Amino acid sequence: MMASAFVSYFGAVRIAKASSDVNNPNMEKNRHLALGLTVAANLLILGIFKYTGFTCEILKAVIGVPRVIPDIILPVGISFYTFQLISYVVDVYRGEIEAETNYARVLLYASLFHQCIAGPIVRYKDIADDLKERKTSINNMNDGISRFCVGLAKKTILANTCASIIKDILPDDASAIAASQVTVLGAWIASILYMIYIYLDFSAYSDMAIGLGKMTGFEYKENFNYPYISKSITEFWRRWHISLSTFFRDYLYIPLGGNRKGIKRQILNMFIVWGLTGLWHGASFNFVLWGLYFFAFLSIEKLFLLKFFDKIGNIARAVIGRIYTLIVVFFGWVLFRFEDFSVIKQVIRSLFGLNGNEFTNLETNTIFINNVIFFVILIIAVTPLVKKVAAKIRDLGVNREVAFVYIYNILNVIIPVVLLFLSTVCLIGNSYNPFIYFRF
Repeated sequence: MMASAFVSYFGAVRIAKASSDVNNPNMEKNRHLALGLTVAANLLILGIFKYTGFTCEILKAVIGVPRVIPDIILPVGISFYTFQLISYVVDVYRGEIEAETNYARVLLYASLFHQCIAGPIVRYKDIADDLKERKTSINNMNDGISRFCVGLAKKTILANTCASIIKDILPDDASAIAASQVTVLGAWIASILYMIYIYLDFSAYSDMAIGLGKMTGFEYKENFNYPYISKSITEFWRRWHISLSTFFRDYLYIPLGGNRKGIKRQILNMFIVWGLTGLWHGASFNFVLWGLYFFAFLSIEKLFLLKFFDKIGNIARAVIGRIYTLIVVFFGWVLFRFEDFSVIKQVIRSLFGLNGNEFTNLETNTIFINNVIFFVILIIAVTPLVKKVAAKIRDLGVNREVAFVYIYNILNVIIPVVLLFLSTVCLIGNSYNPFIYFRF
């Protein structure tokens, strides 16, 4: 991290110096060179730690060497702070921000404990002023504590419980044989729960990061916006992991030409972006396939599906679009979850009873009945229903009766305390449950 931060600090200073030398005929060349070397150095550091083993596995399979695959430990947060530092250097190159002359401040930007491990990917220009002088207030502290407690509860109460149920039905390290023994209903329950789990777990980290930022004077942008209510895959990726989607859009897709050079070039640009998006998530072919899977559906939408949606009524589009999106995303998470393609095959076969597995059994029925109320809570948690009810109560207090103001204020105090208490209870005696995106 310190090396990456120094490379980015030094590169940005060199870019700024080259940009100021307007009388130098090689100004643009020097700027390009400084940018290219800085970005390449950051990507090289990321590549060595994250993709050396993956590359060696491919070479061993193709040409038989090396005989020993190196086991390199992945530095915590490297995927996130590398992209942050690249965005900083590129923004300096584009003239959107001034180069920071204090290395310690660049290092602080890369190492902010709130979000450096698992995002959101924060751009330097969004917090440049906060890095120099932060202002906190009672309101920010209140909002930050509430947001942190909500995120903690999503992780410890909801996401961890999801993970426990999934593990009982269909664990991550399931072999093809174990997968074939899962009932049809069990396979669907576990896969749907994983779909909910990965959202709750990752958005919980973002909630906690945003909350901690508010407490200490940093304003981070939202990273999730209820993606499972989307009416298309295009909309889904505008709502899911927003900081990563916008990073690839602004620093790769648009520089490649975006949609400005014809439909064929646009599809090629999308192919590159989504192939790299998958690879960013992990050094494994299933992640690349996952990225290209979404590329295929985004291309279909771009070419004709969204035009079809525009021709049908709003109600039909809302219903059909949401069902279609949930189905596509559902099978996408199956690809994402299992690195072994034989397991992916067996799980998909289990979902449709093609392994000769029975539809359900006593164990599956018991799990479902015992958790039916929890499942309802999960469905509510991935929608903006609670947020809309809270906003309605607040609006009633402002526009109609003073009593609602007191109700809203009391709930604002009580709910975070209750969530913090329940989260602590859930953590006591529980095994270590890291956030899922720590591994990326």
